[in-house]
Amino acid sequence: MNRTWQGILATLLLLTASQAGAVDYELPDVDGQMQSLDQYRGKWVIVNYWATWCTTCLKELPDLIAMHEHHKDGDIAVVGINFEDIGNDRLASFVDEQGISFPVLRSEPVPVTAIGKVPALPTTYIIDPQGRIVAGEVGLVTRQQLEDYIDGMKDRNAAAGSGATARDS
Repeated sequence: MNRTWQGILATLLLLTASQAGAVDYELPDVDGQMQSLDQYRGKWVIVNYWATWCTTCLKELPDLIAMHEHHKDGDIAVVGINFEDIGNDRLASFVDEQGISFPVLRSEPVPVTAIGKVPALPTTYIIDPQGRIVAGEVGLVTRQQLEDYIDGMKDRNAAAGSGATARDS
C-alpha cells in the first residue's frame, strides 16, 4: 500500500461512522424544496458540509465541482450542505457566483447531524451505494483523494464478492 493511500485511508477513517445501517437525511435545497439522500441510493455519495465564510471550503470547491461534473451521470454524486445561518437569497447568489453545479442543501449548524458529527468545516462524508456511511474527513479533501478512496472500496468490494483471497492472486 503506497504512502498516499495510507494517508488517505487514515484520515478518512478518522470519522468513519459507527452506524451500520443506511442513513436517510432530508433537508431543503436553495429553492426550498425538500431533498433526501435516499434519492441517490445506488450511487456513492460525497456529502460535504461547508460555509460561505470558510476559506478551506472555498479551496476545495473547484475539486468538488469537477468531481460532480465528471461523475454526475455515473455512479458518484456530490451533495453540498451549507452549514451556516445565511439568508436563502444570499446563499443562492453565492452558489451562482461560485458556479456550484452540484445540489446544495441547507442546514442550521448543529454539533451532530443525521450523518454524524461536524466538528469543523469543511467536513466530508462518503456514503456507499447501499446508503451506509463508510468514511469521513474533517478538513480539505481533493477530488483525487475521494476518487482513490471510492476506487479502493470498489476494488475491495469486488474482491470480497468474487471470493478471491490473497493466495488466489
